[in-house]
Formats: sequence, structure tokens, C-alpha cells
Amino acid sequence: MRIVRAIFGHTSGRIGGVIVLIFFVLAVLGMLGLTPHNPLTQNRIDRLHSPNAVYWMGTDLFGRDVASRLMNGIGESFTVAFLSVALASLIGTVLGLTAAWFGKRWDGVIMRMMDVLLAFPAILLALLIIAIVGPGTWTSVAAIAIVYTPIFTRVVRGPALSLKARDFVDAARTFGSSKRYILTRHLLLNLVAPLTVQITLALAWSLLTEAGLSFLGLGTQPPASSLGLMLSDSRNLMETAPWLLIFPAITIMISILGFNLLGDALRDILDPKMRRAGP
Repeated sequence: MRIVRAIFGHTSGRIGGVIVLIFFVLAVLGMLGLTPHNPLTQNRIDRLHSPNAVYWMGTDLFGRDVASRLMNGIGESFTVAFLSVALASLIGTVLGLTAAWFGKRWDGVIMRMMDVLLAFPAILLALLIIAIVGPGTWTSVAAIAIVYTPIFTRVVRGPALSLKARDFVDAARTFGSSKRYILTRHLLLNLVAPLTVQITLALAWSLLTEAGLSFLGLGTQPPASSLGLMLSDSRNLMETAPWLLIFPAITIMISILGFNLLGDALRDILDPKMRRAGP
């Protein structure tokens, strides 16, 4: 595909794409259970072993393989991130198009609701929602989706207002095109580029938010593993078993970096102004 060639022809896109691809493969392997060891099996004889030939990233306090738990945690964290961003982008796109197309009262009501949500810091709003509903994986998905819906609503509404006033939309109305056809064919298709970039960047934010919620014990619950939960479990063992903290922390950092680099590359590739400004 042309977009894939463009991404790998871009320096940031090449690095970010490789990082995301590697983590995606690890996530799939972890979700399928194709890990070096069972991530849930406890072996007290092998507890707190440093990295070696058998346990590549060592073992934790219960003798569980850190590498296997890390693969499983990547799958869990990526699942929450992808589901929450998919939900946020869907709801945000619908709300943004509704506000732009119908305007007036609809625009005022929807955007004031989004302003209220944006008034709260992301992590605090997510904590508030989880405190009301209760901790868990699906609660984290819903909370993160609600937190990032206003961003997608604003990303869609602004360009949609501009597209609504363009001549080709007026021409479509003149020829009797239905509202659904205009919204999907003329507005939504022209919003694919900014939405793609925003989705990529939102994945990085949602990974960080999910890690924060799990670190606080409000996200994924034991015995399942997630990157934030692994960080939380290693707090009291930083001096005796530093690998328990280092590997999840590096994983979170590199995965977020990968999505940010990929998002920057997509912005450069899909934005005509950036292409003209390039060499």
C-alpha cells in the first residue's frame, strides 16, 4: 500500500512503525498464550531470580516469569487502549458531525458538554468515573473513552464546519443528495486524515492513562497482568529486584514513543501543507 511505503520512507514513521509492529506482535502472542512460560504459574523455588537463560527477564515475588507476564501485560494494555480509542473516536466523530451539520442549538449543547469534560484533567476524570462505577478492565475502557471523546469531537467539528460551507457540498445539496450521503461521502471521507493522526496519538495517551489507572489498582485486576499493575507490584522491591521495575517501565516508555513517532509521521504524510513545506 502507498501509505505503508510512505510511512517507512519517513524517518519517524520507520522507527515508530517498527516499534508498534513489534509490540503488536508481542501483544498478540501474549493474548494467544504463546509465552515462554505460563504467566500465572507460581513457583516459589524460583522466586526473585535475576534475568538468566531460563527466565530472560527474571522472576517476580511469586516465581512467575516476568517476560511472560510482560507479554501478557502488553496484550492487556493494548486491548484497553485500542478499545477505548475506538469507542472514543466513534462517539466523538458522531457528535462532531452532528454539531457541525445541525449547528445552532445542537452545536451549543454538544460543545458545552465537551467543554465540561475537558475542564477536568484526564486522569482525574477517569478516576472519578471508576470511583463511581468500580475498578476493572471494562470500566477502564469506558472511562478512558469518555475522557478522550471531547478531543475527537473537536477534531471532527472544526474541519466539518469548514467542509460544510464548501462548494461541492452546496452542489450535492442542489442535486438532491441525502444528508447521510453528504455526511459520509463528502464530510467523513475528508476527515480521514486528521482522524487517523488523532487516533494514533490517542493510543499513546490511552496507554499511559491505562498504566496509571492500573498502577493505582483501579484498572486491570490481579491475577491478570498489565504494565501499570506490574509497576505497582514492583514498588517495594526496587532495591532487591530492580528488573521488576525496569522492564515494564521501559516497555511503557518505548510503546508510547512508537505511537507518537508514528503519529508525527502520519501528520507529515497526510497533511498537504506539511508535504509542501518539506524538501
